[in-house]
Amino acid sequence: MTKTEIQQLIEAGLPGATVRVLGDDGQHFEAEVIYAGFAGKLPLAQHRMVYATLGDKMGRDIHALQLRTRAA
Repeated sequence: MTKTEIQQLIEAGLPGATVRVLGDDGQHFEAEVIYAGFAGKLPLAQHRMVYATLGDKMGRDIHALQLRTRAA
């Protein structure tokens, strides 16, 4: 996986989100996701929403993803 592919998956799953993904080794990534739909949700719920956009790629194609999330 590339950081661009991860960014596109998150943006497709969370329309209107601002997403920035870092990581160049193909398995370990960092993502910052700013999304209006996170408003009123705890960080764990926000992270679950992001992980849902990645589906079965987590743990298979993406070994580790460090998340920073916040509402827009």
